[in-house]
Amino acid sequence: MTIDGPALAKAPLWRRCVAEFLGTGLLVGIVVGSGIAAQRLSADPGLQLLENSLATALGLGVLILLLAPVSEAHFNPVVSLADAVLGRRSRAGLPAGALVAYIVAQILGAIGGAILANAMFDTPTAVSSTDRATPATFLAEIVATAGLVLLIVGLTRTRRSVPVIAAAVGAYIGAAYWFTSSTSFANPAVTIGRIFTDTFAGIAPASVLPFLAAQLIGGGIALGLAAFLFPTVAHGPNTAG
Repeated sequence: MTIDGPALAKAPLWRRCVAEFLGTGLLVGIVVGSGIAAQRLSADPGLQLLENSLATALGLGVLILLLAPVSEAHFNPVVSLADAVLGRRSRAGLPAGALVAYIVAQILGAIGGAILANAMFDTPTAVSSTDRATPATFLAEIVATAGLVLLIVGLTRTRRSVPVIAAAVGAYIGAAYWFTSSTSFANPAVTIGRIFTDTFAGIAPASVLPFLAAQLIGGGIALGLAAFLFPTVAHGPNTAG
């Protein structure tokens, strides 16, 4: 999830796309699977959300640690878009062709992850009927996505280590489940993938476009804040903390 791209030269594009497909798919599998398990194990909605958020936060951190050396572990089209935009300034970001390939891999992986989670819990794959789009959740997705992208850009531009980034991003998503009314999707690929499960984590197709719009707005806000707060990339080796 390194915005400035030192891992890009280490693996060919097809291998990085496989990593993005796998990582995004497993992330959605964690979100959906833990949501189904939470519904089956607990009757209280608050406890269900706690179980779902803990599994997602921990799982996301593990996936970043595993796959960052291959593809930088974006798992998120907004993060990939931020990498490409910043790269036009630093000449070290994601090229346009790679950006398209990453986004396709992420979306396909997310859909596959939802279908896999359904299968693991013997739940039919079906289009979700859970409407989530309201003015409040639209604002929440702007905040959630802006915070996530700003966090990633800030940590990478100050050259924090991958373990620090993994822990921080996992912690942010775990917290954002609770401080946003949308439960912090903050990811267009994950949002699309969650259409394909009519379970705890699902989102109805009618709610998807507002969520995607909010996420893009949040990403744009984050880039503006990042340009002000972190205008240059720190030099020297990555710091440990």
